[in-house]
Amino acid sequence: MQQVNPYFEAGFAEFFIILAQRIGKLLTGQLGGGDLVSDEIQLLVLIFITLSCACIGTFLVLKKMTMLANSLSHTILLGIVIAFLIGKSAFGVHTMDMKTLCIAALSTGLFTTVCTQMLYKGFKLQEDASIGLTFTTLFALGIVLVSIFTRNTHLGVEAIMGNIDALHFNDLKLVFFLFLFNLFLTIIFFKPLAVSTFDPILGASFGIPLVFISYLLMVQTAASAIGAFRALGAFLFLALLVAPVLTARFFTYDLKKMIYLASLIGIGASLLAVALSRHLLSVYELSLSTAGLVTLLLGMFFLFGLLKRTLQSVKL
Repeated sequence: MQQVNPYFEAGFAEFFIILAQRIGKLLTGQLGGGDLVSDEIQLLVLIFITLSCACIGTFLVLKKMTMLANSLSHTILLGIVIAFLIGKSAFGVHTMDMKTLCIAALSTGLFTTVCTQMLYKGFKLQEDASIGLTFTTLFALGIVLVSIFTRNTHLGVEAIMGNIDALHFNDLKLVFFLFLFNLFLTIIFFKPLAVSTFDPILGASFGIPLVFISYLLMVQTAASAIGAFRALGAFLFLALLVAPVLTARFFTYDLKKMIYLASLIGIGASLLAVALSRHLLSVYELSLSTAGLVTLLLGMFFLFGLLKRTLQSVKL
């Protein structure tokens, strides 16, 4: 029997009342994981993606590696297409499971990083030029392959563009384990990450493997991008990766506090976006993208932080 959505026709304030009641039932054992409805799955998926992005996005922003992360979130399209074409020609498979998708995306992510580093360090190109050349070339190649070989085939558009309304419990499990993966690596390598972020020369003198740390961040980014694609797509994933951290920087310079605050900002935007999406649908019959609302709210939070910093500067 299909679970009846208790949030159906709920307004903005009513959404939070129902959510609080159901959280209470969940904590007392009256509800189980299988009783979660679509609004709750959307919210939890966004929260776990936000937590993963806070763990890795903080270091990416501070190490000025967001452009490389941006290129990764797009070039993994090439890996998805190649894996699909190999499976189709060799095994007659027209769909891919998540394991194959992750392997293909991680492989392409590592290839993107290697190509960028080779152009930057081997051929002495500027770092931003290396990223731009690799990003546009591999992304364009992926688009060309999609256009030529998958014109009349369903490739799983939600894996590229995102479709948060189609999420189910398996998506929640995926992003939860990705969060645990990112949290574990962040805790284990926190000191090397922190030292290499703020003073790479000092880190190298301490014997910290700077190249390994960079590749570790790229692997985490590629894995998180795949986990977020079904819900957010490439563009909105990048917003969750960067915007909460940039906003948190307006309020603190402490690294740990920045990670915590970026997490809270992302969670707040996710909670408000799901509630607002349900409210607009129930009251005004407007079906708006929840992921798009998350990004819009993150932009508003950033502007608020920027305004706060500007006012502080004027007073000084």
